[in-house]
Amino acid sequence: MITHIQGKLVEKNLTDVVIDCNGVGYLLNISLHTYSEIPNNENLKLYTHLQIKEDAHTLYGFSSLIEREVFRLLLSVSGIGASTARTMLSSLTPKQVIEGIASGDAPLIQSIKGIGAKTAQRVIIDLKDKVLKIYDLDEVSATKDNTNKDEALSALEVLGYVRKQAERVVDKILKTEPEATVENLIKQALKNL
Repeated sequence: MITHIQGKLVEKNLTDVVIDCNGVGYLLNISLHTYSEIPNNENLKLYTHLQIKEDAHTLYGFSSLIEREVFRLLLSVSGIGASTARTMLSSLTPKQVIEGIASGDAPLIQSIKGIGAKTAQRVIIDLKDKVLKIYDLDEVSATKDNTNKDEALSALEVLGYVRKQAERVVDKILKTEPEATVENLIKQALKNL
């Protein structure tokens, strides 16, 4: 599984980017949200999701771990494919999608092109419990945009720690050191977990 790609930004379009990684150009499909987050400088790192089908291997790129996580949650819903999930993340920010699902806001989900009433209800029914388990809505509003925090939490989850516990510890660290690096967050969190 390809989890991220880092390299030189060769081409940037509204729906995709090409990243040169040691002489190999990778085409990554992106959402408009990711497009708006990508800086125009040459060096770029995107988190990825590789979709393998009989006729194609398709890479999707995301500017943050939270966006990739929401994309994968959406894919788990029957009737939502990769293009629909990408459209959802182009119309709304990941935070708005999470808040819409958690609060049961069907009209918000339905406002996305190609999403009808039944699909909006299915998204909410299938994902509401998962979203409420994973995210605290206050935390989503306040700190979900912190990429260092997201990376540190993902690393701690891989190490076997429960996300909620790890998140509390990381939040305490960020209150005292808002600019802490990913490495410092992980080291300090491991001391306190």
